[in-house]
Amino acid sequence: MPDHTSAELPGSPGPAAPERIVVVGYGPVGARFVDELLPLVEAGLAELTVVGAEEVHAYNRVLLADYAVGRTDRDTLDLTDGSRARAAGARILTGTTVTSVNRTIRTVTLGDGSSVPYDRLVLATGARANVPTLDGVKRVRRGLMKPGADAGGLGAAALDWAGAPLPRGVSALRDLADAATVLAAVQAGQRIVVLGAGVLGMEIALAAAAAGAEVCVVFHGEIPMNRNLDRGGGSVLTRSARRAGVTMVNHARAESVLFHHDDDGVERFEALICADGKQISGDLLLLSCGVGARTELAHLAGLPVSTGILVDESLRSWADAAIHAIGDCAHVAGRPADADSGAAWNGARMAPAGGPSGLIGPGWRQADSLAARFSAEIRAGVAAGRPTLPAAAVAGAVEPAPALAAVPGASVVMLKAEGIDVVAAGDTAADPFDVDAGYNAAGYSDTAHTPGCSSDPAPLAVAHWADPEHGRYVKMVTRGGILTGFVCVGMPRTGAELTLLFERGSELPADRSVLLRFDGPDYDPATAGDAFAPESTVCWCNGVTVEAITTSAQAGNTTVACIGTATRAGTGCGGCKGRIGEVLERFAAQTVA
Repeated sequence: MPDHTSAELPGSPGPAAPERIVVVGYGPVGARFVDELLPLVEAGLAELTVVGAEEVHAYNRVLLADYAVGRTDRDTLDLTDGSRARAAGARILTGTTVTSVNRTIRTVTLGDGSSVPYDRLVLATGARANVPTLDGVKRVRRGLMKPGADAGGLGAAALDWAGAPLPRGVSALRDLADAATVLAAVQAGQRIVVLGAGVLGMEIALAAAAAGAEVCVVFHGEIPMNRNLDRGGGSVLTRSARRAGVTMVNHARAESVLFHHDDDGVERFEALICADGKQISGDLLLLSCGVGARTELAHLAGLPVSTGILVDESLRSWADAAIHAIGDCAHVAGRPADADSGAAWNGARMAPAGGPSGLIGPGWRQADSLAARFSAEIRAGVAAGRPTLPAAAVAGAVEPAPALAAVPGASVVMLKAEGIDVVAAGDTAADPFDVDAGYNAAGYSDTAHTPGCSSDPAPLAVAHWADPEHGRYVKMVTRGGILTGFVCVGMPRTGAELTLLFERGSELPADRSVLLRFDGPDYDPATAGDAFAPESTVCWCNGVTVEAITTSAQAGNTTVACIGTATRAGTGCGGCKGRIGEVLERFAAQTVA
């Protein structure tokens, strides 16, 4: 059995020894971390090993829905081919799983039985599709199971479906194989039943309907995207989806699956059975019931986990300063002073607030932050001629954890769909006629505090406007006039303006109705806020501003594709490419003038 460990105790390299960094997971977030760490590898200061379960190099999962309906080609999804990393000296192992982590001697065991030593371990294992409880579909709690060894060319499927594959005609949408299944159904004009009406469920439903498939969305709640939209916004989205040809079935609790047999005797999906007796037939059942972090590797290594692998604000594990987590597998939360440092903590206490965001932008920011910290620590350690492990891992050392700053606007959620514009941000649960608990009808506290007292929260105010017939809805929630949350459906210019105001923490005009005029027939761009201000964010996924795009254009990058290569803007969800074009058009006009 191969063994890549050294006789020297891992974690105690000599002054000239490069730091051994192992990354588990080669998806979009893991690949971003690798890219940011390459200067360290090229300088000979780090030995980097990357282990990815899929046979292919990292690709953009956010665009899988577009690929699954034929709207974009396979090459567009690629984020890297690994050539630069390999040229720098990194070792990239694709089609390989990690089955265990030995924290005592700091090694990871691979699916083929070999082991790789580490000084720092980064878990970027991502998330898997949730499989709902349905009679006829086997459901396994993989969070408590040892990851499977590499077998039969399953690749990533070995992590999620080994031992309990989905039946024929039932699929999720998490990888290229899933996308190929959906694409075949779309091209054949088959009937697709989407179970779940979150952002991904609605995006694939609308895209498939636009591509000619017959689509039905089935969900348990009253409205789609209920985590992001209020009742009004969700109701308008439902109407718009129906006008786009999507059948929307709400208040439907799915209970079981009906099958028929193919010619070879194998069962295939035929219909979804709901609790009230409804039978919704189709050719493909697409599960879009959210995702769950892949935490089994961390759990079996004795690391605390909750909805994700528990890490502090510096992305270090609560239990082991040499182990970090980023992306959809990471649950960032402050470590309680009395927290048990081992697996005994798991499930024994109330789960910390928050959890993985499920968004690509925060994951990429975590990758950037962690790579920058690794580089700073390792370069500083080499300069001082001492071991370069995190200071917290060195006996007697004290290192204040740098806070992973919250990024304004990180909670902005956009639905990518042709002809249906949806954007939401912040907390929008309040009703226009709500009065805060403890506040009187004037919005001031009923306690002994006087209005304006520093300990008295600013009053809540909610304004909304609805035109369901034309698919338009806007809701704005403010505290003391400052925008703290909004929902905008079918009003693209108003949505863009509200996003800008939300990003800046700006106060709304006293007459909220002026914001509606951005989508009116008499709209005058001169009356809008400065969407081209240098500090205005254009690409939320990568945090790219107008100034960064303008600077890149000045260097000769004058197309959207060139800007994407130079700044990464538009390489996430792709929803900002129109805005990038507008910035470039404005730059070109100013250059000519």
